[in-house]
Amino acid sequence: MEVRRRADQAERGRPALTSGRTTAASQRGRDFRRGAEAAAIVGEVDGAQMLAARHVVCALSGGVDSAVAALLLRRRGYQVTGVFMKNWDSLDEHGVCTADKDCEDAYRVCQILDIPFHQVSYVKEYWNDVFSDFLNEYEQGRTPNPDIMCNKYIKFNCFFRYALDNLGADAVATGHYARTSREDEEVFQQKHIKRPEGLFRNRFEVRNATKLLQAADSLKDQTFFLGQVSQDALRRALFPLGGLTKDFVKKIAAENRLHHVLQRKESMGICFVGKRNFENFILQYLQPRPGRFISIEDNRVLGTHKGWFLYTLGQRAKIGGLREPWYVAEKDGGRGDVFVAPGTDHPALFRDLLRTSRVHWIAEEPPAALVRDKMMECHFRFRHQMALVPCVLTLNQDGTVWVTAVRPVRALTPGQFAVFYKGDECLGSGKILRLGPSAYTLQKGKSKARVATEGSGDGPGSGPTF
Repeated sequence: MEVRRRADQAERGRPALTSGRTTAASQRGRDFRRGAEAAAIVGEVDGAQMLAARHVVCALSGGVDSAVAALLLRRRGYQVTGVFMKNWDSLDEHGVCTADKDCEDAYRVCQILDIPFHQVSYVKEYWNDVFSDFLNEYEQGRTPNPDIMCNKYIKFNCFFRYALDNLGADAVATGHYARTSREDEEVFQQKHIKRPEGLFRNRFEVRNATKLLQAADSLKDQTFFLGQVSQDALRRALFPLGGLTKDFVKKIAAENRLHHVLQRKESMGICFVGKRNFENFILQYLQPRPGRFISIEDNRVLGTHKGWFLYTLGQRAKIGGLREPWYVAEKDGGRGDVFVAPGTDHPALFRDLLRTSRVHWIAEEPPAALVRDKMMECHFRFRHQMALVPCVLTLNQDGTVWVTAVRPVRALTPGQFAVFYKGDECLGSGKILRLGPSAYTLQKGKSKARVATEGSGDGPGSGPTF
């Protein structure tokens, strides 16, 4: 059996998957062996007798990842409870509540695995903490990331507290492709520690903090979405899929009667929008604010739109009557104008400087090197699966940071989160609030300076003025 072969490979120390990274190889091998051993479904050892006291509450979405996560926990011998969270009341285009179908699929998983099933509703909490923020960000012209906020406020706060306080969990688990620096047994030994309220918590208050590490499968790594999760929740979290590939997870599901979750399509995009037209959806909640599309090169008016908040920097602007593609380069909230640039690689779309909100640091707040030197080299990304960009962080007194990329980056977007990495470790994240000038603006500034210099001659004191 393929699953058993992969487990044997891992036992002999041969690489069972290629992640493209060699950093922390021993840690990754340990994580993969743990996942492969569970996936092998070996019955020689009665794990239930060994670890029956360990109660893990696993979030179930009705999809393959969370289903296999619950299966692997069950096979490790833990007492597992499945919980489905209903966060949104939605109907698809056929008038069917998709959450009900997801809930049925999650319940079937629990039946197959012979584990208890619970359903909880966080519709109110999701509206207050995630969707209201989503609307507010758009109204201010920023582009939010509701998945990151959902993990912060719902999965690793509401669900986390419910699992521990109501169900008596020793740990919580999800189907995220991520890892932490702790073995299972270390997770079970963690106790709740009240966090300090100061701007920077005492660096020695929490010893041996849990680190958030990228998954072995670099293509599926989801630490980007976990960059705002609290240390308290992370210390009690298990990610059974952290050492596995997506293909291997599907094999496990197929060989363990979980065929119904394999038939589901991969969830993409914003969950509560679904297949609906985004503009029509958002205009149900926000008032239209008509404005103009303006060329950033010569200030020509190219067309009109229903609201500047509907557009994200870098996206293609659909302007009636124009064949060539134009892309959003800047937005003027005061006038309601959207400035567009011709071509997807126009220098107006590239910037190398941004400022974040106060950064949420996961394990060490702030990192020692950043406190000591006020600057730190690392990498960042602001979209899931985009290539990591080398950068330098500059720490401000209020906990925000300036991020200077080593090269201009296309479509830096206010409202998105800059998520920081050092090697395999996800350090934390901060919301992008301000951007530096675009490469196009800098080029124009240099051209003006050159003209001013040439026109003033070479006499003493000559030079550009601004």
